[in-house]
Amino acid sequence: MPVHFVRELDTLKRKVLSLASMVEENLQHAVHALEKGDAQLARRLISSDIEIDHMEVEIEEECLKILALHQPVANDLRFIVAVIKINSDLERIGDLAVNIAERAEYLADGRALSERFNFATMAEAAQTMLRQSLDSLVELDAALARKVCADDEKVDAFNRRIYEQVKEAMKENPEEVDTLTHILAASRHIERVGDHATNIAEDVIYMVEGRIARHRPENYRATNPASNGPCRE
Repeated sequence: MPVHFVRELDTLKRKVLSLASMVEENLQHAVHALEKGDAQLARRLISSDIEIDHMEVEIEEECLKILALHQPVANDLRFIVAVIKINSDLERIGDLAVNIAERAEYLADGRALSERFNFATMAEAAQTMLRQSLDSLVELDAALARKVCADDEKVDAFNRRIYEQVKEAMKENPEEVDTLTHILAASRHIERVGDHATNIAEDVIYMVEGRIARHRPENYRATNPASNGPCRE
């Protein structure tokens, strides 16, 4: 394998991990702003998303250049295909962090109502999924990727619980419908983070094993009989 090709692949991996670090940090800040009612932090985060967008485009262009110039095959081709998809999911998580920050900015004035809903546990579960999906990418650990997939149901369950709580609160406090709508949106954004973390985990399984895991539960457990359950279908 040509030395310059190896160097380009290493550079691409470093760029993806750098983007992942930025996205993870932005998500942490967005959740903190939501939990603490920090409108100032939320506004700073909203204005910082442009850097993530630029890096996402740069990584995609790098992938397309490598495909055109080197025509990789086998493991190298799977790596680049997976990076293109993971790159897109990371950018979407960055967008979701902005969406959460926007909800946090609005809800900062309605803390008494928003504090009735437990975002902390749900957000921690979603952040753990993202962190472990990225760890599985770094370590090329398909077993950890399967765990991330199985954990998505926990985040979904938290979202369903908040949905039911918001529905009851709207009946009891119809005058607070605008605030409650923002609370419901924040919950949905956090739930979507879990979905994108699952996508990353599925792409890691593909990268490592050459198996397309989406919508095929038999592949989620193929090399890991002790798996806790299937990925999201």
